[in-house]
Amino acid sequence: MQARELGRSGLEVSGIGLGCMGISQSYGTRLSKEDGVKLIRDAVDRGVTFFDTAEVYGPFDNEEVVGEALRPFRDRVVIATKFGFDIDPDTRENRGVTSRPERIRRAVEGSLKRLGIETIDLLYQHRVDPAVPIEDVAGTVLDLIAQGKVKHFGMSEPAVQTLRRAHAVQPVTAVQNEYSLWWREVETNGILDACDELGIGFVPYSPLGRGFLTGAITTASQLGEGDFRKSSPRFAPGAIDKNLAFVDLLKRVADEKGATPAQIALAWLLAQRPYIVPIPGTTKLHRLEENIGAAIIHLTDDDLREIDTAASHIQPEGDRYAPAQMAMVGREAPEKEEA
Repeated sequence: MQARELGRSGLEVSGIGLGCMGISQSYGTRLSKEDGVKLIRDAVDRGVTFFDTAEVYGPFDNEEVVGEALRPFRDRVVIATKFGFDIDPDTRENRGVTSRPERIRRAVEGSLKRLGIETIDLLYQHRVDPAVPIEDVAGTVLDLIAQGKVKHFGMSEPAVQTLRRAHAVQPVTAVQNEYSLWWREVETNGILDACDELGIGFVPYSPLGRGFLTGAITTASQLGEGDFRKSSPRFAPGAIDKNLAFVDLLKRVADEKGATPAQIALAWLLAQRPYIVPIPGTTKLHRLEENIGAAIIHLTDDDLREIDTAASHIQPEGDRYAPAQMAMVGREAPEKEEA
């Protein structure tokens, strides 16, 4: 698979990565550790070099799976993980957002141990902490980089001015935000413009709309017990009916290209910027192979105009998260007080 550079950082990764969260949580089922390790190694065998995890996935379990799977290939892969939540180490209770410097350091030590590595390739702040100045967060990561425990700094779902303030302290290598054909806010809220200007890579999570854009979900009844999509306004029964217009659009283009809707959705993202690297997740080998196949699909300028014109007439129905989760995206960090 052709490599892409995340912004102007020098960090090169496969054009499509693997989001590993779903191996351990969120969709109502989880793979065994053995099956998760196998899937990740299958991805390496097929050219994927970019793997995304976080301490909160599981919590903790996902990092252990990723670490075991990638240990034989450490010199060939880039591992990204995240800090930003206060997780009780004994009960594993998530007590909310925190990016206090001492908590960041503890999180990094835990991630290094679970992953079985000496250096984290890309460390994201998972969500902005509204109680901690971003200068303190970026400064802590700067120190961790100087200590050799981290190589690159990333942010997930920051407000644009918070991103700029962080970048002024420690250059940000990548921003990870939701982005897909049916959630395009980053095109208008200044985030992609800032990435263009500052030379920051962009990593879309949920590039297939949490599976919706594959066409596999047509009714809310398909979502099983424990599937977090059941709480998402976009997956409410009435919303699904309206949002299927996006799937119909992708199917039309896919039929013309001899591809699948998922492949067109990913190819469309890849065409938006040369530094964009989507990280679709899956627990199934055939879906993994399907996603990787998107990297060789070429959408012409005419194709892209056709998609954008058709999509402009479709209004997405429903927020991407329930209100409590929506409150954590696009946050500004507080100003740092003068000493």
